[in-house]
Amino acid sequence: MSQNGTVENVTINIDGQDVSVPQGTNIIEAVKMVGKGKEVPHYCYHPKLSVAGNCRMCLVEMGMPMKDRATGEAILDEDGNQKIGWMPKPTIGCATNAAPGMHIKTNSPMVKESRNGVTEFLLINHPLDCPICDQAGECRLQEFSAEHGRGYSRFIEDKNVKPKRTRLGPRVTLDDERCILCSRCVRFSKEIVDDDVLGFVDRGTYSTLTCYPGKELENNYSLNTVDICPVGALTSTDFRFKMRVWFLKRTNSICTESSVGANTEIWSREGKIYRITPRRNDAVNDTWMTDSGRALYKAVESEDRLTHYTIGGVHKTPEDVASAAVDLLKGGDVAMVASAHSSVEEQFYYKAIAERSRAKVSLVSHYGEGDGLLQSEDRTPNLRGALLTGLIDQLPEAELSPLARGINSGAVKTLLVVNEDVTALGISPDLLSKVKVIYVGTHTNDTAKDADIVIPSLMVFEKDGTFINQTFRLQKFKTAVPGPSGIRPDFMVLEKIAAPLADEKPAAVTLDEVWQRIAAKLESIQDSLTWRGIPDEGIALEPGALVELPFAETKNLKYDPVAFKEAQSAPAGA
Repeated sequence: MSQNGTVENVTINIDGQDVSVPQGTNIIEAVKMVGKGKEVPHYCYHPKLSVAGNCRMCLVEMGMPMKDRATGEAILDEDGNQKIGWMPKPTIGCATNAAPGMHIKTNSPMVKESRNGVTEFLLINHPLDCPICDQAGECRLQEFSAEHGRGYSRFIEDKNVKPKRTRLGPRVTLDDERCILCSRCVRFSKEIVDDDVLGFVDRGTYSTLTCYPGKELENNYSLNTVDICPVGALTSTDFRFKMRVWFLKRTNSICTESSVGANTEIWSREGKIYRITPRRNDAVNDTWMTDSGRALYKAVESEDRLTHYTIGGVHKTPEDVASAAVDLLKGGDVAMVASAHSSVEEQFYYKAIAERSRAKVSLVSHYGEGDGLLQSEDRTPNLRGALLTGLIDQLPEAELSPLARGINSGAVKTLLVVNEDVTALGISPDLLSKVKVIYVGTHTNDTAKDADIVIPSLMVFEKDGTFINQTFRLQKFKTAVPGPSGIRPDFMVLEKIAAPLADEKPAAVTLDEVWQRIAAKLESIQDSLTWRGIPDEGIALEPGALVELPFAETKNLKYDPVAFKEAQSAPAGA
C-alpha cells in the first residue's frame, strides 16, 4: 500500500500475458481480471470469507524471477531475459497472492492432471443424481467435472450412503451425500453471522456436516449457506424441488425490508415468483441478504390484495377514481399520510400533489431492532427518498396525534393515505368517519375498508422504480412479474391526479419522462441523470444538510453513522 493509502498495482504474467492487478490480490481473482471468461476452478474459496484451502481445486503452476543468492542479481537466459524458477509442485491459487514478476500457468499439463485427480476424489462418494438434483443448472461440481474431470471413474467400490434429507434448521435441508466438505457454510456462520453453529464430525469419507448438539441453523441469514454451497448439499426447504433454475427469469431488484436496500435477484416464471436471492454489491450488502427479506414476495399472492379501483365500494376505471380524487383534493382542507415504502418517482408525485392541494404531509416511522448486519432499525426502504424529494423535511413520528387533532377540530376534511392503516396510528374509526378518505395501497386494511376512494398500488416486484438507501445511494428495481389485472403503475395514476390540480392536462408519461422532471427539479440529482442511466449497482447522492438529521440506524455491515457523517463533511479529495 502506498503512503497515501491507495493500493499499488503489481504486474504478473498469467499464461504468457502480463496483467496489472492490485497488490495482495490472490491468483483466483487475478485470473478473473484477465477477462475473456478465464477462470481458475474452485469450491472452498469465496471472496467474502477467509481462505481455507481445503478443496485443492484451484491448483496452478507458479514461478518467480530467479536471482543469484550471493549477489542478488538477476539470472538471465541466453536471450538476456530473467529466468523464471518454477515450483516443482502446483500451488493453490486461493492462498497465493500476486507478487511482482510472478508467473502463473493455469492450463499446463501438470495443472490439468492435478484438477483431474482432485475431481476424481471429490466424486468417489458423490451420488450420480444430477438428473434429479435441484442444484442442476447452478452446480459448480457438475460444471467443473464436465470441464476438468476425466469423464469416467476408476473406482469400483460401493459409494458411502448418507442421509438425503437432514434438517439443519427451519429453512435449510442437508443432502449429506452431496457435501464435499468445502466448509463455506461453516465459515459463513462463524465469520459473518457470528453464529458458530455448524461443524464437521467423524473422519475421512464418513465426515459429515452437522449442527452443534442442541443447536439449529436458525439465524436470519441461514439461507445464505444455500447460496454459497457449490454442490447443492444445502438446499432451501421452501424452494427445494419446486422449479428448475433454467426455466426461471432473473430480474434485478431491491429488498424493501429495511433502509439497507440489499441488492437482490427475483427468480420468476410465467408471472409467479419462486425465490429471491442476493445480488452482489460490495457497497451495500456484499453477497448476502436476510432470510426474512426473501419471504416478502409471498405477499404478492396474498388474498387481501387490492385489485380494483373503487369509489364508494363500486368498481371504477383509473380515470374515474383519479377524477374523483381531484374533486376531493380541490375542495381544500387536505392532509396526506405519505409512505417511505413509496418509490422516489411516486414520492415526487405526492410532493406535487401536496403542494397543489396545500396538504400538510405526515409520515409514520417504522422502527425495529437492528441486527448489525443487513437489517437496520428503519424498516422502510425509502425514507431518504422522502427527504430528498422534499415530501417531508423532518424525520417521521411514531403516530399521528397532530393529524387526529386536526380532524377532530374540523381543520382536515379530506385525507389522502398511502399504504398505511391510520386506525392503528392514533386515528380511530369514528374519527376517520369525519373525513373523506382517498386510500392508495397494495393490500386492504381497516383504513382501506372505510375509504371513499381506493386506488390499488403495485408491489415492488411488479413495477419499475428507485429507492434511496441508508447511505443515500440511489438504486433502481425492475418489474419481475405483472401486477393484478388492470392495475396501472402508480406514477401513471398519480399523473392523472397531479396534473389537473395545476389545471394541466395529464400526459401519457413514461418513467424516463418522470426522471427528466425529477432531474430538473431536485438539486441533489444530476441534470444529466436518466432512468436508464442509473447503473445496476446504484449511484451515491450528496445528502447535503440531511446528513445532520438523527437517523435511527446504528452501525451495520456497510454503514457507520459517525464515519459516514465525517466523510460527508470532509473536504473533497481528502
